Amino acid sequence: MKADIHPTFYPNAIATCACGAIYTVGSTTESISVEICQACHPFYTGQDKVLDTTGRVDKFKKRAAAAKKA
Repeated sequence: MKADIHPTFYPNAIATCACGAIYTVGSTTESISVEICQACHPFYTGQDKVLDTTGRVDKFKKRAAAAKKA
């Protein structure tokens, strides 16, 4: 590597998730704050959350069920 062109690498940087999980990772910053991680992401936990504020999912499921009957 060329001298003085690369950022400082921190092999024991702390990554903190909004859920409270803390990980030790390698990074160019000493601390990282993330909103979602493998401990709270629905893909990894298997808990699928559907946020439906206007009832569109229910409407779609009703239409799909009606189409199946026909």
